[in-house]
Amino acid sequence: MDNRQAIGSWLSGPRAAMEGAGADFGYRGEQLGLPEEGPGSIARPGRRLGALAVDWGLCLLIAYGLITDGYDQRTGNWALLIFFALGVLTLGTVGCTPGKRLFRLRVVALETGTVKPLRALLRTVLLCLAIPALIWDRDGRGLHDRLARTVEVRI
Repeated sequence: MDNRQAIGSWLSGPRAAMEGAGADFGYRGEQLGLPEEGPGSIARPGRRLGALAVDWGLCLLIAYGLITDGYDQRTGNWALLIFFALGVLTLGTVGCTPGKRLFRLRVVALETGTVKPLRALLRTVLLCLAIPALIWDRDGRGLHDRLARTVEVRI
């Protein structure tokens, strides 16, 4: 291996280096029994972040327009509380938030397919903490999804 290959493997990451060495990781969601493309496949990070941005913007708008008299620290705190309530209520009943619905995403439980309210509560608490959502596995699921045994899929 020359220096260019060593630097290239460092820049592309460990997964690309292992695939270059012959390891087969499969596609995202293969270990979970999900299809590679189309409905039911793992949601891509861009869609997930877009849905999160829409949900957060909606919660900020509600907090700004209905609760606080201007934009200050209280607005962010109220928005987080509204985001928490929105996540628990919508995921525990219909399986998607308004932002997820807009981006054609849905949260499903791995075993049953439907998210029970307690599982939605756990997932939303971990999502509000933010750090578990930043730790992903090879399938692209955040730690909040792994601990709640859920997966975000395309509709």
